[in-house]
Amino acid sequence: MKRRAFITLVGGAVAWSLAARAQQPSMPVIGFFSPCSAGTCPYMLDGLRRGLAETGYVEGRNVTIEYRWAEGRYDRLPELAAELVRRRVDVIFASGSSAPGLAAKAATSTIPIVFQTGGDPVVDGLVTSMNRPGTNVTGVSRMTVLLDSKRVELLHEAVPKVNTFALLVNRDSPRTDFVIEQVQKAARSLGLGAAIVKVGAEPELDEAFVAIARERAGALLVNSDPAMDRWRQKTLALTMQHALPTMFSNREYIVRGLMSYDSSIVDSFRQAGSYVGRILKGEKPADLPVLEPTKFDFVLNLKTAKALGLEIPLKMHAFADEVIE
Repeated sequence: MKRRAFITLVGGAVAWSLAARAQQPSMPVIGFFSPCSAGTCPYMLDGLRRGLAETGYVEGRNVTIEYRWAEGRYDRLPELAAELVRRRVDVIFASGSSAPGLAAKAATSTIPIVFQTGGDPVVDGLVTSMNRPGTNVTGVSRMTVLLDSKRVELLHEAVPKVNTFALLVNRDSPRTDFVIEQVQKAARSLGLGAAIVKVGAEPELDEAFVAIARERAGALLVNSDPAMDRWRQKTLALTMQHALPTMFSNREYIVRGLMSYDSSIVDSFRQAGSYVGRILKGEKPADLPVLEPTKFDFVLNLKTAKALGLEIPLKMHAFADEVIE
């Protein structure tokens, strides 16, 4: 073969390869951000990936996920949302509470946004209608803040002789005032006192439990908050150290905690992941109604009850979706 012909052949092959590569569709990018810290909320990512898989997407194979973690600092959320907008991601997945969704909504009116929140998305301003969101925003609400009255009721059934319980909340959460209002209302309806204890960082937990003892609270309700999940191990250790019967609003605590009541958090992330996949396939957020929980879990840990010297009423055993013995 003549040299000129060989060079022409090779050059043509290279040009064809580059042209073919240019014609291949680029991998879509999901922008994920949350108030949590990386590694503290693995159930979120498990649920998200399951939902994506239902629509044919697998991370690293045909979709990329860009992660942004606020490390418990709600004030960082607008900055993280702006980063994802500048990155020109295809969909933003705002998880953990209404705050990330609101930050994303303020940052873009064109990039589709899927939220996962425990609050009421209409009240919080994420959407104007559950059935017809009508904008670039839709998602899943677990309505967990509306379950606090049931949590108070279950805690009272478990320790009926306790007249005052404490509520532990994150002072920096945007929904703290609403949670306090709901819990105090539920406590009054049962003739109970509720001592409110606020924390903003893990080192404050020790003093918080001293304050709970000072209020002579005989039981504890720990509020559901993505930032507080980072302090899970220390919170659990202190509840046992102070022998406090505790109601959690997240099943992740029940390895050592007494009880939890919540809508299924993993399933809500699965639902949200499915919405992300459907949007990547061409559906519009405006046409996807906000999803609400269909499954609620009451988990009771009898090993912890025994360690605390509690005799849990048998009717609570029957009501529980899961009993750890």
